[in-house]
Amino acid sequence: MSNLNNVMKEFKAFILKGNIIDMAVGVIIGGAFSKIVTSLVNDILMPILGALTGGASFNTLKYVLSPEVKAGGEVVKAEAAILYGSFLQNVLDFIIIGACMFFMIKTVAVISSRLRHEEEKKEEAPAPAGPTQEELLTEIRDLLKEKNASA
Repeated sequence: MSNLNNVMKEFKAFILKGNIIDMAVGVIIGGAFSKIVTSLVNDILMPILGALTGGASFNTLKYVLSPEVKAGGEVVKAEAAILYGSFLQNVLDFIIIGACMFFMIKTVAVISSRLRHEEEKKEEAPAPAGPTQEELLTEIRDLLKEKNASA
């Protein structure tokens, strides 16, 4: 029973570590980000590429190894094909996701660096310099001379 309690305590400590929670948030954000990039590719970039290639859709590009065979309206043998268009689509998705992540991380690093630099400037700003000990003594001496001269 105590082994189970120890395991549960260790599991609780593991789950509540900041790194695990940060990773979970990253996975969730990554999933949402993936949907955005997939939409960018499918809904914006691929139609442009399709227009440039004369209306060809990457998803329909394939190399047929053996065609579909029908007999009496029923498929007897399914088509065997290499779907290189789908592969090209996924490679393009990967490149765009990689580029987006690169620029996002680069932007965060630049902003973070600027903020850190501004904080360092604030910390390094010297306090207004007051008079030195010699200047204060000289001022006191001059005031005493004036007071003695007028008395």
